Amino acid sequence: MSDPLSHFDPGGAARMVAVTDKPETPRGAVARARIRMAGATLARIVSGAVGKGDVLGVARLAAISGAKRTPDLIPLCHPVRLTGISVDFTVREDLPGVDVVVQVAAVDRTGPEMEAMTAAAAAVLTIYDMCKAMDRGMVIEVIELVEKSGGKSGQWSREAG
Repeated sequence: MSDPLSHFDPGGAARMVAVTDKPETPRGAVARARIRMAGATLARIVSGAVGKGDVLGVARLAAISGAKRTPDLIPLCHPVRLTGISVDFTVREDLPGVDVVVQVAAVDRTGPEMEAMTAAAAAVLTIYDMCKAMDRGMVIEVIELVEKSGGKSGQWSREAG
């Protein structure tokens, strides 16, 4: 089947890339994010002493919701059939802060890289929101794709280049 939008070019305006001719295959993506904070803030997160509740539990739900809502937030992002989302947190007393790693699986014509990165962003933004009353100096340092798999381009990882 040919691209139904191949004839459409309204003066170079933005448009979604047609994925009609791509096969539906298993695809995956891993993204990470980091938020730094004061040691006292991290201690309150770990001990469950934040007034808004379980910070990492709520951040996990925000990440999952963010992955599912990615095409609503990123204008040219295709909806992707997600088949799994996992969210892991590493409390880093040496920073101090929290590292977030999100793994997203899908079966579709395009990959879930944006879903993984949106999920990681939603997690660290939620941590910021829940702790901002005690620490407005928190810093979100990184949101990055770590690896992707599947599709025509196959495997890619940040470590391998």
